[in-house]
Amino acid sequence: MSVTDERALTRHQVMREIEDRVLWLSTAIVHHANRVRPNPSGLKVGGHQASSASLVSIMTALWFTHLRAEDRVSVKPHASPVLHAINYLLGSLDKEYLPRLRDFGGLQSYPSRVKDPDPVDYSTGSVGIGATAPIWGAIARRYLGQRTSGRQYSLLGDAELDEGAVWEAIMDPMVPQLGELVWIVDLNRQSLDRVVPAIAADKLQGMFAAAGWQVITLKYGRLLEQLFTRPGGSQLRRRIDTMNNPEYQRLLRCDAAQLRQRLPGNSAEIAELISRLDDATLVAAFANLGGHDLEALDKAFGAIDDSRPTVIFAYTIKGHGLATQGHPQNHSSLLTTEQMRELATRLGTDLDEPWQGFADDSAAGRLCFATAGRLRREDIRVEQPPELPVDIGRTPSGTATTQAALGRTLLDLTRSAPQAAARVVTVSPDVSSSTNLGGWVNKVGVWSPIERPDWFADDAETILHWREKPTGQHIELGIAEVNLVSLLGELGATWSRWGKPLLPIGVLYDPFVERALEPWSYGIYAGGQSIIVGTPSGVTLAPEGGAHQSIKTPSIGLEQPGCIAYEPAFAIDTEWTLLASLARLGRPDGSSAYLRLSTRPVDQTLAAVPTDPAARERRRRHVVAGAYSLRRNDNPQVTIAAMGAVVPEALAAADRLQQAGVVADVVCVTSPGLLYRALRARQGHEHAESWILDQVFARATPLVTVLDGHPHTLSFLATINQVRHTSLGVTGFGQSGSIEDVYRHHGLDADSIIRASMDLACH
Repeated sequence: MSVTDERALTRHQVMREIEDRVLWLSTAIVHHANRVRPNPSGLKVGGHQASSASLVSIMTALWFTHLRAEDRVSVKPHASPVLHAINYLLGSLDKEYLPRLRDFGGLQSYPSRVKDPDPVDYSTGSVGIGATAPIWGAIARRYLGQRTSGRQYSLLGDAELDEGAVWEAIMDPMVPQLGELVWIVDLNRQSLDRVVPAIAADKLQGMFAAAGWQVITLKYGRLLEQLFTRPGGSQLRRRIDTMNNPEYQRLLRCDAAQLRQRLPGNSAEIAELISRLDDATLVAAFANLGGHDLEALDKAFGAIDDSRPTVIFAYTIKGHGLATQGHPQNHSSLLTTEQMRELATRLGTDLDEPWQGFADDSAAGRLCFATAGRLRREDIRVEQPPELPVDIGRTPSGTATTQAALGRTLLDLTRSAPQAAARVVTVSPDVSSSTNLGGWVNKVGVWSPIERPDWFADDAETILHWREKPTGQHIELGIAEVNLVSLLGELGATWSRWGKPLLPIGVLYDPFVERALEPWSYGIYAGGQSIIVGTPSGVTLAPEGGAHQSIKTPSIGLEQPGCIAYEPAFAIDTEWTLLASLARLGRPDGSSAYLRLSTRPVDQTLAAVPTDPAARERRRRHVVAGAYSLRRNDNPQVTIAAMGAVVPEALAAADRLQQAGVVADVVCVTSPGLLYRALRARQGHEHAESWILDQVFARATPLVTVLDGHPHTLSFLATINQVRHTSLGVTGFGQSGSIEDVYRHHGLDADSIIRASMDLACH
């Protein structure tokens, strides 16, 4: 044996010692939370010992040999105890947290970069979303110009490949260019309830290869590979290769005598081969899959080609090394205390003192110390977000839409605040032109890792110029809203990841906000701050049928944590709320925003923007705070609170009510969420400013609320002054037609508002 081989053997021996300790700690973290820590409520705590065990070898090999400080890793949700165990051994997690898995203020159920006390690169937990996050993290890092600064690893369970979001991401045209991507699939062939009968690994590998990925399959460990070279070995390989998953898993549960009986099948050659093995070797060999072989893992990691994305299919055993290994119902099962004691004895630790690390002067301790030094990252210096104007100064006239005002404001920003405009990055799923971003795209160009020729640059009939270059500020994805908002989350996290704040805006059709809500919400949870613009919206998109008419999105905006939602009625409201939303991005106390816009042309003089500078500023502050008075009378008999595209109907109703002798105030609501928070603050439930209620809703008059969305969104306004009220809105699927017909059908027209107002005023 050469000196190099001896050193490698010694290193792997130390690595196996660390691997055993990681297995023990991750298992003990879950055990302590469920069987040791007091639980007065009796509520199940949970945790996933088996799912953690299948990833222990992979994570040990990655962290203690191959990972670099500039790399980032997304860890599958149920393996969070493994991540915490490794962080503890590296000195980046205090021992006091190990007994506090799923405890209030302790270790989170799944890795969380904003709530866990130790280093976590990507929050995971929503299946498929965490797996794809490094793709969008890679694009965000490239957008900042940091091409060669580390790999982006995803450690995911094979069941996550059932998620459509995964394949939407893999198939995006930009992804094959991202050579820093490395996915490691924990192929343990089990789901939550069962052993998956046919995991179709060959098909999955072919799909990745067709998408331009390097595919590495790590199926068997060295012990099995050596057996395959002996007489009868080819028959043994064929037997295991053709064995269905449930049979293989059942054989994992067998002792040596049972294996000798069941494994050969009808093959005398296999029976002869395994007859020469002692019992311990036979049992170990059958379970010797590549995902648990440190030497095989080293070889696979060394074969990664950084010129294209790589996926490693690592065959593993769920519960590897535990008493529950391979059992079809081991997903959430817990080892008994007796089984834990047996595990402690086998792994050389102590159940009564479970949090033992390594002595500093031991080989394992020295490797942990060296690994911690190698992975130590410099502190991020966070740049201040750019200064943004609060008012560009334009007063729109004529007829305009709030959707068109979005593009107009972005163009104005390039002139009035070029430094801030340079931080804006827009993202859309192939709807740039139809959502009025054409002028902005022409101005700033389309982002691409490499510059591409615009073959239509000299075509006089081409209006939207598609200039792709590394300095572009618009990113176009395929028609996949999940991809869009996942990318938004990572673009919105660059301030905390790399210290460079961006101002990301994603534009999509409002009916598809619900489709994109889960990954966007998860991005907010993970610290990403961004703006979603949903346009066009509601039944105001009258010629479209019910499938394209959003109903629930206004209430979603009200309820979404970490988000301020606006639905402006006029172009000036759009400008002010967009600027206010941009100013909240890229800062520790910042937040995301959702703007719901419309394609309805509206007479902008209806906004009655004050000409006096002080009065204009007062209006702007009210718009940004959630509502403003549009019509204010002496001794009103009713107040109409309207939002968004239906404000013209509210004003028309107020005019006709005046003619009928009923005096009506009109309040334009811009943000139900901010008003609701103000109301809760007044009631002592949360910290927020409530002055807007005193200035806009000071009068206790009967109230009619109306919006192009579900009526309950604004119904809470009646509780501000405890008044009688009627809520108008959309409660059913729409249908095609003119705005007049559709509004009349849903009771959003002026006649419906008048009837509701007179019923209240004359009651």
